Amino acid sequence: MVRIRVLVVDDHRIFAESLAAALAAEPDVDVSAAGSGPAALRSLERAAAEGRRYDVLLVDADLGGSVPGVRPAVPVQEVGDDGLVDGISLVVGVRSAQPAVRIVVLAEKDDPRRAALALQAGACGWVAKDCSLSRLLTVIRGVLRDETHLPPALLTGVLRELTAARKHRTESERLVESLTPREREVLRCMVAGLGRKAVAERLYLSPHTVRTHMQNVLGKLGVHSTLAAVALARRAGVGPVDLGPAGRILPEESSSA
Repeated sequence: MVRIRVLVVDDHRIFAESLAAALAAEPDVDVSAAGSGPAALRSLERAAAEGRRYDVLLVDADLGGSVPGVRPAVPVQEVGDDGLVDGISLVVGVRSAQPAVRIVVLAEKDDPRRAALALQAGACGWVAKDCSLSRLLTVIRGVLRDETHLPPALLTGVLRELTAARKHRTESERLVESLTPREREVLRCMVAGLGRKAVAERLYLSPHTVRTHMQNVLGKLGVHSTLAAVALARRAGVGPVDLGPAGRILPEESSSA
C-alpha cells in the first residue's frame, strides 16, 4: 500500500494534534504535526534528508511564527507588527524549497481574497477548518492527482480576485516598462532594500545621481514612496537586483548611467 505522508502545521496545539490523530486512523496516511513555520521547515528538511519527503502540507492560514528567509507573499498588512508571517507566506517558502509538496490551506472562514492569494502563492487547495474529515481526505487525495480544491461558494469570488490581480499586474508591468534600463536597475536595488548610499556604491554613481534616478522612478510609476514603488515592482514580477561583490552588478544587469 502506498502511504501518504502528511504534515499538519498549526500553532493551536490541540487542533493540530487532534487533526493529526484523526488522519492517522486512515490506513494509508502517515501524519506528523508542527506548531510553527520554522518547525515545519525543519521537519520538511529533515524528512527530505532522510529520503522520506512529505507529500502534503496542511497549513493554517493564520499561522503565526517567524519563517527565516521567507518574504511575505502579499500585501504588507498580512504581516503583523510583531514580525509574524502568516501561513500563506509559508506556502511561498515551501513551494520554493520543495516544489513537489502539495499544500492545502486550512482556514477559519471563507475569504475569497486570501484564498486567491493562497493559490497565487502555490497552494493547491483552501479548506474550511470545520469541514468533515471525509472532505479533507478527499482534498488530500485529490491534490496528489494535481487537482485544485476550493469550496464552491468561493469560486466566483476567487475568480474575481484573480482577474483583478491579473489586471493590476498588467498595469504595473506597463509602468515598469516605461523606465529606462538604468532606472529599472535602480528599482531592483530598491526592491533589494538598498538605500541611496548603497545603491550609489553598487552602481558607481554619485548619491545625487541616484537620488535623481529614484525620483524619476517614483514619478514614472505614479507613486510617492519607496515602499509603494517596491510593492508595484513586485506586482509586476520585478525581483531584487542580483548583486555580486560590493561595487559590482552582475553583467546582465549593467547599463550606462
